Amino acid sequence: MTTVEHTPVYAVERDPKLRIIIPCVVAIAFLMEQLDSTIIVTAIPDISKSLDTTPLRMNLAITAYVLMQAMFIPVSGWFADRFGAKKVFAAALFIFTISSVLCGLATSLPMLIAVRALQGLGGAMMTPVGRLAMIRSFPRSQLMKAMTYMTLPAVVGPLIGPLLGGLLTTYADWRWIFWVNVPFGLIGVLVALRYIDDTRADTKARFDFPGFLMVGFGCLFLQYGIENVGHPAIPVPAIIAVLALGAGLLAMFYSYAKTAREPAVDLTLFRTRTFMVGTLYGGLCRIGLNGVPFLMPLMLQVGFGMSPVSAGLITSASALSILANRPFLPFLLRRFGFRTLLNVSAIAGSLLLAGFAFLDPATPHWFLAIYAFLVGTTRSVQFLGSNMLSYSDVPAEKLSRATSLFGVLQQLSVSFGVSVAAMLLGLVMLDGAGLTAETFRTVFLISAILPLLALPGFLALRREDGAAVSGYKMRLEEAE
Repeated sequence: MTTVEHTPVYAVERDPKLRIIIPCVVAIAFLMEQLDSTIIVTAIPDISKSLDTTPLRMNLAITAYVLMQAMFIPVSGWFADRFGAKKVFAAALFIFTISSVLCGLATSLPMLIAVRALQGLGGAMMTPVGRLAMIRSFPRSQLMKAMTYMTLPAVVGPLIGPLLGGLLTTYADWRWIFWVNVPFGLIGVLVALRYIDDTRADTKARFDFPGFLMVGFGCLFLQYGIENVGHPAIPVPAIIAVLALGAGLLAMFYSYAKTAREPAVDLTLFRTRTFMVGTLYGGLCRIGLNGVPFLMPLMLQVGFGMSPVSAGLITSASALSILANRPFLPFLLRRFGFRTLLNVSAIAGSLLLAGFAFLDPATPHWFLAIYAFLVGTTRSVQFLGSNMLSYSDVPAEKLSRATSLFGVLQQLSVSFGVSVAAMLLGLVMLDGAGLTAETFRTVFLISAILPLLALPGFLALRREDGAAVSGYKMRLEEAE
């Protein structure tokens, strides 16, 4: 009697049109989350006047959003496994959309902080659960192409957010920086409920409340401390205490997770070499490269004296490079594999960061646009490569936990990148001289060291690592 082996039937195999629909709806969530991380920055002066507060206190509206994300991302995978990916993803989109409406209706700073925190909660569940839903919808062989388009907003959002915020604030009203989310959010909810499978894993797993508190508040305090290093809102001793408390809670969780039956964050994932390299070493590289969207527009306007429009147009060249080059990235992975591509992109990223030191106000705008294009290309190659490597060898039963942990580390690498860049600007400025072109040159030279710190991890990869996703293994077999 012949035994027929049954393989999992993925959503995209049952309905080919879902190969476009699912990545698009997840991309909508990514775009809204990334835009709202940065779009408020250029609107701060107008919002502070409208709400009768100071621009400095407006920093709380930014950190409330980021801190809630850092706190709740770790448990997003558990909620998806317990209640179903479709329900949690749609609910998160709805929470994010409603809170966007409330942000635009805010009449005081405390109200804005409260609804920004609610928006951060929606974002914390929205993006990692959306990523998990997509991973479970595609076979591994098709995942790379889908992830290419899904992660595009994660790179483009921080680049266009400040420009879009400035345009809406100047030509409309600051409240529209939040209301612009509403139509996309409502469409996302309807499409998610219609087309995403309600996948779930072990529904008997208990919620690790002690572990959640340790990880959540550890990330919260650590993130708050880093934010204050670049934008101090509390005294220096308090910043040190907050950072120490955050690090202490995470260290406590590390010991706790060794004996916990179902820890909130599964640290055993780091035993998988590709996940460890893609998240930790890839995160180090991303911290250096994630400072660019913050530093470059500021350098062009403050250091080089450009108008916001000119600086925005040059910055958009970086986003344009991502759109132009991403279709070629699957070919590069098949041709060279993860090991070569990640090492080369890290070195190229370091050289490009250092190269900013040789730019000055007299540099032609066309050259600055080309340079921004090259920087965007390097960032997209590095980000996609490390993202895909992280999931390439994770067992199917651990995908939800891997998604949660990766989401935490990715979010922290984004915020740490901006905070480290801001911190370096503050340290380089002496005697209250203010920001100058020379200040930015020094900061970019220091930042160029960060991507190089990832090289030991990337060099430890084997040629065949992640081959099931990249397709590089087929080239090795053909060569043999």
